[in-house]
Amino acid sequence: MSLWVDKYRPSSLGKVDFHKEQAAQLKKLVQCGDFPHLLVYGPSGAGKKTRIMCLLRELYGPGVEKLRIEHQTIVAPSKKKIEINTIASNYHLEVNPSDAGNQDRVVIQELIKTVAQSQQIQSSTQRDFKVVLLTEVDRLTKDAQHALRRTMEKYMATCRLILCSTSTSKVIGPIRSRCLAIRVPLPSIEEVCSVLTSVCKKEGLVLPPELAKQISEKSGRNLRKALLMCEACRLNTYLFNTLMKIPTRVCSRLLEVRARLYELLTHCIPPEIIMKCLVKELLNNCDGQLKTEVAHIAAYYEHRLQLGSKAIYHLEAFTAKFMAIYKKFMEDGLDAMMF
Repeated sequence: MSLWVDKYRPSSLGKVDFHKEQAAQLKKLVQCGDFPHLLVYGPSGAGKKTRIMCLLRELYGPGVEKLRIEHQTIVAPSKKKIEINTIASNYHLEVNPSDAGNQDRVVIQELIKTVAQSQQIQSSTQRDFKVVLLTEVDRLTKDAQHALRRTMEKYMATCRLILCSTSTSKVIGPIRSRCLAIRVPLPSIEEVCSVLTSVCKKEGLVLPPELAKQISEKSGRNLRKALLMCEACRLNTYLFNTLMKIPTRVCSRLLEVRARLYELLTHCIPPEIIMKCLVKELLNNCDGQLKTEVAHIAAYYEHRLQLGSKAIYHLEAFTAKFMAIYKKFMEDGLDAMMF
């Protein structure tokens, strides 16, 4: 069972739900034959990564979706070993160099050199270059950015770079000048409503227009957040029959927790480790009367975590359960003080 945000993610440029003119231009860029380095930027939840993956599919076909997680060890000039996680297919490699901290320059140089010097691909589209996707480029150190500029010039014949960032303000000029900049703005309220209505229809649900607009506004037009909020409403049986007020405070806090959990999971941190550290911190900071109950629900959801296939469900369920228990504990304590 997949989350709606993953289940209904467009797989090709022709299927994107908004900014369709931009998608058509990207398709023409693939067909023109002279593919440049790209700098794709825009706010979170606008669809940058979705468009990049659709673009890669246009370049190489469905084989680009056969992904594998690779754990690589890079040795810095100081002999220090740097562990980095990458996501790769036979045609591209995705990495967040800023995960390496001050060693991001070494990661960029070594990974791009390895990809560029590896055996060239054979694909039906006759593309003789591989793609390296670098995320959160605006978080790179200045040394890493200058190294990136030199590297992208050296290996242009066998490698193309797609740089992804929230803003271009922290990206140095020499890099910006060597890339085709593509800005992906947030969808409008109407476009978010349209996507939510379409997804609900595919799920056999009828989403009231008022609720769709409410979710769109509360999400700040962040489509990822809007889909998660909509699915949360469905899972928590908030109304699809009559309009009910969304509990924005609780929902926003859960969404914030979900975002943090997703970030940890996408960086390949095992869910068991996340659960263990979460429980440890909660036990260290909650009242003694709660510790037994917290340990009990932790054991329950940790067991479910082992049986299930979607770790985010069980981690978020544990968090929501703890929030409910803690709220009740505080309310009972307040009642006792009043009497």
